[in-house]
Amino acid sequence: MNLLPIFLKLEGRNCLLVGAGNVALEKIGSLLRTGVKLRVVAPEARDEVKQLAWEGKLEWVGRRFEDGDLDGNFLVIAATDSPEVNAGVYQGCVARNIACNSVDDIPNCDFFFGSVVRRGDLQIAISTAGNSPAVAQRLKREIDKQLPEDLGTWLEDLGQLRREVLAVHPRGEERKALLHQLGQREVCASASCPARRMAWGPMAEKRGSVALVGAGPGDPDLLTVKALRLIHGADVILHDDLVPEAILRLASEAAEIVNVGKRCGAKTITQDEINALMIWHARAERSVVRLKSGDPLIFGRAAEEIAALTEAGVAFEIVPGITAAFAAAAAVGCSLTDRNGASNVTFSSGHHAQSHNESRLPEIEDATRVVYMPGRDLHLLAEEWLQRGLPADFPCAVVSHAGRPEQQVRCSTLGALGELAHLPAPSLLIAGWAVRRTAAQAETAVAVATAQAGSLQEPVG
Repeated sequence: MNLLPIFLKLEGRNCLLVGAGNVALEKIGSLLRTGVKLRVVAPEARDEVKQLAWEGKLEWVGRRFEDGDLDGNFLVIAATDSPEVNAGVYQGCVARNIACNSVDDIPNCDFFFGSVVRRGDLQIAISTAGNSPAVAQRLKREIDKQLPEDLGTWLEDLGQLRREVLAVHPRGEERKALLHQLGQREVCASASCPARRMAWGPMAEKRGSVALVGAGPGDPDLLTVKALRLIHGADVILHDDLVPEAILRLASEAAEIVNVGKRCGAKTITQDEINALMIWHARAERSVVRLKSGDPLIFGRAAEEIAALTEAGVAFEIVPGITAAFAAAAAVGCSLTDRNGASNVTFSSGHHAQSHNESRLPEIEDATRVVYMPGRDLHLLAEEWLQRGLPADFPCAVVSHAGRPEQQVRCSTLGALGELAHLPAPSLLIAGWAVRRTAAQAETAVAVATAQAGSLQEPVG
């Protein structure tokens, strides 16, 4: 049997359903969803059908079917318990050229109801031409498990974008190819959405904007999905010196990429100049990504840039990233909090971690300390903390290039912290009892490795 799978628009059209029992009730839900004007003819009806009639969602005529009931209908469904009545309904439809479905009666059907998977306007209908509704239902469940729940919302966004394309692009192969391309890409509400910019192309009424984006610790796999999308679609990327080439390569070939980093006190560009660059490019109707290592809101001077953009009236958004502290903790293999010994976490930068203000309260042991950019001389920092009451056996770990292939980890104690060999910047210090177990494991591993190396060097015989 060769069938034509089609999707009918039934809104406002007259439809007749003969029968009001269990089988009919199953069809009513599908029919009412379309906005059809539904009339139900049956001498008796289930309470649910009567309730729908009372609510005005359908009309129920409480009598037996008559041949004249078919007149004026676009579609008819026969769903009674009587094969004779169903066959009579179908023959009357054939005489009037009305499409009819007689439920579970293949010879008396012009069409079949499929098992439908729905995600908003997206519908996937499965038909076995009446041979096995059970198989259709099984396939429906399997497909339903595979489809994202937000597919309907995505389709609405894509539909709006398609209408925009049809309005501004002339008919032809180029427009057809563009529509197929858009169907392969993610559509988002942002003005810098790559799919949206592709759709409008040079005809777009561009509006400049700035995104303060966290690039994470440096591993492209640790970028957020939104950060990746914005990097792909940016006209201009103003990046910190610590953002690696692997992430910058994700940008469009047409993007202008500018290093505005400041490392180790060497300032090739001032913060005011960075602010001016962001504002200038945005006012030139470019989408700007201010790409910051880690998270833009932690030691990234985001407050100054937010203030400058706000004062200039430039639209901006903030996209969080994985900060170096979390990557370093993952590298050490410890939690920054521990209910048995670390209920607090403090973040500081190297030049704020040390303070000789004697009026400050003593250090509390029940906290994990994270120090960004602790500097080369860890002895001074350790001495300050010891003077303020932390014990010499307080566990510490220094992580260099956290989250990158060249990552290095060194574990120690506060008393021996100044003796650690210097690790290349950028580095980060984690100190606290939460590090204790990891530090002990690291020391054991080093001792075992040293012992094994010594045994290999012993003379044989």
